[in-house]
Amino acid sequence: MLFYSFFKSLVGKDVVAELKNDLSLHGTLVSVDQFLNIKLSDISVTDPERYPHLLSLRNCFLRGSVVRYVQLPADECDTQLLQDAARKEASQNRKR
Repeated sequence: MLFYSFFKSLVGKDVVAELKNDLSLHGTLVSVDQFLNIKLSDISVTDPERYPHLLSLRNCFLRGSVVRYVQLPADECDTQLLQDAARKEASQNRKR
């Protein structure tokens, strides 16, 4: 739930999603669900020579299991807060 909550706070921000098939899409994060499925709008392909058939793509839904990385804006990512939340979640899981 930690990453789900974190991604929900990034709705409306520009991100780059790199898929497991090496396709990278740059767009605005519209929504995310608990499976980390992602909806992007205003899509642009980062390598248009390799994927010319995707140049007309404007909106897309990405299944969470096919996403390799999500590049976030540096000014939107509070690493200290994420580390603290991860430690807290890990300690709660150990107590169970």
